[in-house]
Amino acid sequence: MAGFMSLMCCVAALTAGTVTADAKELSITTIKQDPYIMSKGPELEGYCIDLISELSKRLGFSYKLQLVKDNRYGAMDASGNWNGMIGEVIRGEADLAVAPLTLTATREQFVDMTTPFMQTGLSFLLRRDKASEGSSFSLLSPFSPSMWGGILIAFLLTGLCIFLVGRISPTEWAEPETEEHSFTLLHSFWYLTGGLTLQGAGPHPKALSGRVVSAIWWLFAVLLLASYFGNFTSKLHSSKQLPVESFEDLSNQNAIDYGTVEGGSSMSFFKNSKNPVYHRIYQHMERKKSYVSSMEEGIRRAQEGNFAFIGEAVSLDLATARYCDLHRSQEVIAMRAYSIAAPEGSPLVKNLTLAILELSESGELTSLRHKWWATSCVGADGADASGALQPHDLQGLFLFLGLGLGVGLLLALLELVSRAHNQAKDSKKSCCSVLTSELNRRFGSKLESADQEDSDKNKA
Repeated sequence: MAGFMSLMCCVAALTAGTVTADAKELSITTIKQDPYIMSKGPELEGYCIDLISELSKRLGFSYKLQLVKDNRYGAMDASGNWNGMIGEVIRGEADLAVAPLTLTATREQFVDMTTPFMQTGLSFLLRRDKASEGSSFSLLSPFSPSMWGGILIAFLLTGLCIFLVGRISPTEWAEPETEEHSFTLLHSFWYLTGGLTLQGAGPHPKALSGRVVSAIWWLFAVLLLASYFGNFTSKLHSSKQLPVESFEDLSNQNAIDYGTVEGGSSMSFFKNSKNPVYHRIYQHMERKKSYVSSMEEGIRRAQEGNFAFIGEAVSLDLATARYCDLHRSQEVIAMRAYSIAAPEGSPLVKNLTLAILELSESGELTSLRHKWWATSCVGADGADASGALQPHDLQGLFLFLGLGLGVGLLLALLELVSRAHNQAKDSKKSCCSVLTSELNRRFGSKLESADQEDSDKNKA
């Protein structure tokens, strides 16, 4: 028995070697579809090109690629003849068909197909603002995190500016030795908070410099609140539509239209399905005539909003990788697979199946998937995709606030310089020494101020 098994293994190995040796150059038919087969100048590239290259290295065959003449995958007409890539394989015009060919029972009756190299199914595509659910932090959603950070920085800088203006301006603080400073750092922040609520919190600034800073902050607060409530109202209006995450959700609402490619396999699935949910979806598409002529049209309508495009999950994943405003439902139905087709009885199928399984087990197929479905939509669930305002959207408002703060500080310094100039003229001292003394009185300790006064009296 052991000798018999050894003999059979030797025969199988010789057969495999003969198949590989005889197949000097295989003719492979394919079809252009992103990202499986794409043009790059005079050459072709894509997922299937890399797959063919890996298979040829493992099995040791050479090949030549040709695009299918009628640009079809393969379907049987009323007279029983096949078109597309399947037809070319059946007629012997090609040894293999390598493309996103769906493995079906009808095709399996006329050609041999390998084990699948990719699994997929049906799902649907929506614009993100139609797909997102309500959040517990929806009150923060009108502004992006970076915008909230910018507002916090503006709040802190404005509070510090009012505090400095209150100390520098002689109108706000005439006699540092005898008067209490009304605009402490804590009161400055409290005053700004009152401005944000449009209520105010006294005491109010008396000096021109303080009033300028106060007026600028109030204008900033009013325009900021107008932007916040405008965006919040828009989001609230768009979120009245219930979130759609499954085909059942899709079939139970009428606000969002939906459709698939007319005459495609996805349409056939819903038409022939006995599931009441899927049949209801088909009835809706028939009633509304919401079919699209191509996948590109379906993606475009989904981007325009208020439309869900139903298609194969892997194709929709490519769309979400390229267009960050789109979102694919996590539900996948009607599972199907892509395989390589060969003529009936072809000895290549067994070797190709083993090679595909090896590529799958080694992680090569996963690497190819990541390579050709790579996305640049980092953080697409964040503020940009959801329509939250960014700092650059209100860049002019922040510049206006910064300019106002600079003008306020400059006016406060001019007020102090003017007072120092008058005091220097009366006391016949240099303006710089009087100005330094004033700054020490306002920012230095009381002990330093007293020492300075004693020194001036002794000199006198």
